[in-house]
Amino acid sequence: MLQEGAHGKWTVSSSDESTEENSDSEKPSTSSLLDAARGRTSGPQYPCSEARKAAHKRKASPLKISDKKFSAEVPPAEKQRTSQEGLGWCLSSSDEEPEDQEKHAHKETLKKEKCDAPKEGPVNLCKDDELSENQKAEEYNETPSEAQDTWDLLNGGNPFRFFLTKVRGIEQSYNSGALHIKDILSPLFGTLISSAQFNYCIDVGWLVRQYPQEFRKKPLLIVHGEKRESKAELLAQARPYENISFCQAKLDIAFGTHHTKMMLLLYEEGLRVVIHTSNLIAEDWHQKTQGIWLSPLYPRLPQGTTGSAGESETNFKSDLISYLMAYNSPTLKEWIDLIQEHDLSETRVYLLGSTPGRYQGSDKEKWGHLRLRKLLKEHSSSIPAQESWPVLGQFSSIGSMGADGSKWLCSEFQESLVAAGSSVTTLLKCDVPIHLVYPTVNNVRQSLEGYPAGGSLPYSIQTAQKQLWLHSYFHKWSAEISGRSHAIPHIKTYMRPSPDFRKIAWFLVTSANLSKAAWGALEKNGTQLMIRSYELGVLFLPSAFGLDKGYFHVRGKMLSESNDSVTYFPVPYDLPPEQYGSKDQPWIWNIPYTNAPDTHGNMWVPS
Repeated sequence: MLQEGAHGKWTVSSSDESTEENSDSEKPSTSSLLDAARGRTSGPQYPCSEARKAAHKRKASPLKISDKKFSAEVPPAEKQRTSQEGLGWCLSSSDEEPEDQEKHAHKETLKKEKCDAPKEGPVNLCKDDELSENQKAEEYNETPSEAQDTWDLLNGGNPFRFFLTKVRGIEQSYNSGALHIKDILSPLFGTLISSAQFNYCIDVGWLVRQYPQEFRKKPLLIVHGEKRESKAELLAQARPYENISFCQAKLDIAFGTHHTKMMLLLYEEGLRVVIHTSNLIAEDWHQKTQGIWLSPLYPRLPQGTTGSAGESETNFKSDLISYLMAYNSPTLKEWIDLIQEHDLSETRVYLLGSTPGRYQGSDKEKWGHLRLRKLLKEHSSSIPAQESWPVLGQFSSIGSMGADGSKWLCSEFQESLVAAGSSVTTLLKCDVPIHLVYPTVNNVRQSLEGYPAGGSLPYSIQTAQKQLWLHSYFHKWSAEISGRSHAIPHIKTYMRPSPDFRKIAWFLVTSANLSKAAWGALEKNGTQLMIRSYELGVLFLPSAFGLDKGYFHVRGKMLSESNDSVTYFPVPYDLPPEQYGSKDQPWIWNIPYTNAPDTHGNMWVPS
């Protein structure tokens, strides 16, 4: 059928029209596995989303803007038809908007960049190097920080323990205080005994190489959500490594994903928990904006200690154990016991998770947006004129929101985000502005990666056309403060800023995108919360950091140079955000962009 909207006309076959339910879900493609079985190995060697596959293809076979043969065949982007005629690419059913179709991001056969991009303005990158003979996965030759830098980072003045990942191609000063995965796994952080990696998309060989040589044979548990062919491929990747074992997270509700990103690191010296936003693949640690919360080193409790010993004021220990118990997996029992044996009392953040299920009664408030609502009511202060404090969400994927804001966004979800103080009456929701930060087409085009960065922003045309109302809330990505305006965000953050954006009442970094699958949706007249996916994040509240005014100040200037005091929170992007202009469009992955080249001189045709 012919569809028309703000993005032009497309012919979409009836099988491509996603239902309300599955347009909000993850549907990985396994066609790359079938190709591999038939001996075709041009694509990623393990399952990934259609969006990431398109990015892989365009990196491996770039379409230059000056390619006359191509431009003669392809009409301008706004008139492009996605039918079986014309270019010959149509939107298959596996392209229906997944709630987070960054799925299984593959190893891209991209080469390393050798030149730094300028700090501002359009980014001009040098030509890619030739691929190595054996077409290795992206390695980027990342090296851990100097020992002294890492030591300073661990023991320096970062009371929030909130970090960004390093970005290749930005001014080096902006990577001061940032972490690569090799830094996190460095012996300077502890002498590793064993580890557990919870994640969504995993390149096993690459992951093993991120561990220092001396730790590569230590026991490693990988917690994942793969099924069927995808699971078989993941296990096949790990066959060369005798030290790797697996835990499959149960996903009993359709279209759910295991989206949590967490590391549990057991050392001779104690235990560390890392909650972050990056998939375990090279590209997620290369030129994207990602967030990390790194726990203190938790010492082992004296033998014989029982009960609630080692608990923090934020109840982090028991909440982490509850989250792990929700997997109902004997494999994780060993890690639950290990956490019990350690002292987590120094933790100053609250854990906020989602686990799949339908929850009623008091269980409703254990997970998802109702958990956020409960934490804010119990632990955040009410602020004068709080109805004028906006809510801000920033994310890399968008599920189906329904026909208008009343269906979920401006009703139950917003009610959770504006909760504050047990005595505060429910605010009129229309009084609280909502700012949503999601990259524009130009954000992606001008990024360090160019158009292929859009492979990790899997908003589809099918979903977008059903919720054009949502785009009026959208704001551009801009992160001059952290030098990351051209590093496309895969981080997800939510906060409650003051009207002048100089204060925030709270800050959340999480794996959860803007979707009902991640946050949960009320059912049965509000008596039941249904969540499809596993998610995990940490909530920063002023009260947990000894502040009684009910807010953090927002840091100004460069993040790495500003006040390290506990009163100043390092928001990693620019505030206030800038609303989309009349010519701005949200990035939609499965339509072509052929009118202007990206930073590598290429176009985007996701065929």
